[in-house]
Amino acid sequence: MGRQKFNIVIVGQRGRLMYEAVLFAASLRARDPGFNGRLFVAEPQPGPLWSHNPSIRNADVREALGKLDAEILPFESVYFGETYPHGNKAEALLALPEGEPFVFVDTDTLITGPLSEIAFDFSRPAASMKRTGTWPVLELYGPGYTAIWKSLYDRFGLDFESSLDLSHPDEYWQRYLYFNAGWFFGPCPQDFGKRLVDAMVSIRDDPPAELVCQPLDPWLDQVALPLAIHGLGGGRPGPELDGLDGDVTCHWRMLPLLYARESDDVVAALEEIVAPNRIKKVLKQYEPFQKMLYQGRGARVRALFDRDNLPRRERAIRNRIKSERLWMR
Repeated sequence: MGRQKFNIVIVGQRGRLMYEAVLFAASLRARDPGFNGRLFVAEPQPGPLWSHNPSIRNADVREALGKLDAEILPFESVYFGETYPHGNKAEALLALPEGEPFVFVDTDTLITGPLSEIAFDFSRPAASMKRTGTWPVLELYGPGYTAIWKSLYDRFGLDFESSLDLSHPDEYWQRYLYFNAGWFFGPCPQDFGKRLVDAMVSIRDDPPAELVCQPLDPWLDQVALPLAIHGLGGGRPGPELDGLDGDVTCHWRMLPLLYARESDDVVAALEEIVAPNRIKKVLKQYEPFQKMLYQGRGARVRALFDRDNLPRRERAIRNRIKSERLWMR
């Protein structure tokens, strides 16, 4: 079976994200040399929604991305910008080539296997299920999960009942369509992006009454994402996508957590990918990468934990690392 052709998009901008973008691109080229699509690094441009210039001005970073065949794709922040940078992932889609299948991936992700061999069905969008019940936050006398989610489906003229996972009981959070926005995909970024942006803006500016007490920062993108996916005929990912958040991608989020939690194979892949001098000279410019990757702090974090007996709560892992003064963002 031939490889599907699709584009990958990540968001890169001034600061941490531009170094993560180099790491992502290096991992893609090292672990999926057969990828035949385009890799876009979506770059927000300066404008009234930013108090500083968010674009990538580091010449070494831009050169490294170019040598890794990553295309820097400028886009304008029309609705979100600095006050809600998670909105970048929605607005970036509107700058991608229309009608070309895409996979959006958070920049803090490592490619550890052949992403191009994943059997994406682009006609049925899906997103990451590596999530917990972070939203909605139920109040004692407030509406429940059903009332809150149904109000959103009703707002956008979507069929609520068909979105439910009936293997879970009523008023249990996993019954309702909810994703982590760490990766998602679809057939056309323009259509997907418009739906996602429209839902996010509507919910932010005029939330249904059932959401009046609900926090939307930072959850707004994850509240709107199921609506965009369901509206395009998508839903929960099937087993053909198990390599995502599995042996093909690792959404590491923060390097101390990667070293604390991930498998020996992931750590070995990371350290192999960052070893070449052309990559090292760029990543060392970012202090957390320099200390975690090249000065042994990652190995010290790893030695604190037994991967077969990790604390159940992420907070406990973070606190242990912080108590040893090894935490870095």
